[in-house]
Amino acid sequence: MSTARFDELIHAPTRLSLVSLLAATEWAEFRYLREQLGLSDSALSKQLATLEQAGYVEVRKSFVGKRPRTSVQLSRDGRRAFDGHVAALQQIVAQAGASVLP
Repeated sequence: MSTARFDELIHAPTRLSLVSLLAATEWAEFRYLREQLGLSDSALSKQLATLEQAGYVEVRKSFVGKRPRTSVQLSRDGRRAFDGHVAALQQIVAQAGASVLP
């Protein structure tokens, strides 16, 4: 089980959605991520750059014929950070449920 740790970088709504998608896949293509999240190319690129700088994702660029193809994978550090963030959110929800009066 992961150590619960709230992660401000991941918690931003767009990045949380992005990391959640990546957590469910081995590698995801840029186009797939863009379509699933409803982001522009530039907005997705910015979010990926932020996550890459933090060491949370690995970006692989290749070509299929003459067309560039970008694929993204959650790194080990990214997986640990995501799992810890989810654990922290679960603790918050559990505490809120425990404090509800009948």
